[in-house]
Amino acid sequence: DFIRNFGERRTISIPWWTLRDDGHKSKMPRNCTIDYKVELISKYVRWDLLGYQKGQRLKDEDKKAHEMHIGFSLEEARRCKASTNPMFVNRFPLVQMEFTRADSYGYIKEVWGLETRASACTFCPFHKNHFYQYLRQHEPEQYAQLVQMDELLRVKVPKPPMDSDLYISRSRKRLKDLTPEDCADAEYFDYRGERIWNGF
Repeated sequence: DFIRNFGERRTISIPWWTLRDDGHKSKMPRNCTIDYKVELISKYVRWDLLGYQKGQRLKDEDKKAHEMHIGFSLEEARRCKASTNPMFVNRFPLVQMEFTRADSYGYIKEVWGLETRASACTFCPFHKNHFYQYLRQHEPEQYAQLVQMDELLRVKVPKPPMDSDLYISRSRKRLKDLTPEDCADAEYFDYRGERIWNGF
């Protein structure tokens, strides 16, 4: 819905990297985790699982009676915050267990035999540039969609208007203009002597 609505009406705030004509750099506020993930789960629990009707007040028995388990790794501990939803208490099991991305990779590989990486939306601006190079080489359709979104950020004026250009890449360059040098920023961790890309 972001591609459909951007430039036409207000959209969910994704933390795009910004650059003004005077060279000032910043980024947009980050609301996408709440709007695209937490709120959707909250609505599903309230309407579908608990059977609430529109306009029905929350019962006392449901206030802070449900746990929302959020899979932040230890590297993301600073993002752990209390829930503002009256139904939920937030829990962060990976942080509580002090699981890093490397620990999660090792656990899933050893228990289930799967090789996994950090999970994030493909258009998440916190990806390293190496991620876009990886998509271009291995997932060309997804890469083409990202380039389309990046072009949308270039040609359309957001609502409300801004005095900055918006970018997906932290280098504040268009994805199609990233150089091999720009993309040499992959981060790795060690797993039993093997160098593993963390997926970001």
